[in-house]
Amino acid sequence: MSVKGRVKWVEGMQFIGSIEDGGCSIVLGEGGISPMKLLLLSVAGCTAYDVMMILKKMREPIEGLEVEISGERREEHPRVYTKVNIHYRIYGDVKEEKARRAIELSQDKYCSASAHIKMSGAEVTYSLEIVRGDDE
Repeated sequence: MSVKGRVKWVEGMQFIGSIEDGGCSIVLGEGGISPMKLLLLSVAGCTAYDVMMILKKMREPIEGLEVEISGERREEHPRVYTKVNIHYRIYGDVKEEKARRAIELSQDKYCSASAHIKMSGAEVTYSLEIVRGDDE
């Protein structure tokens, strides 16, 4: 599977990035998001997508999902992530064991973005919170 993209300099230290078949663009650098922060968000987006799809296939009554992510980077160059923590907040009457299984499948098998972070040597940890209708 081939993916093509382009980053074009706008001015100063601002760039516009787009993926050929994506139909949308993103501002990088000044006035936008840094590439390393975008990488972190990519991990969150990738695993969120996986967990949502897995829980739907499990026919769990998921009503919402938030993924919070934080990372620590090396001080020296290249300033790769050394630690990443992912917190999953799942809304609905979802069984905890099913939610944990969905997260494990995402982290161990499906999330390509997490795999890239792990291959660079980062320690990836995660936690889970289930918010049921009566918890709000």
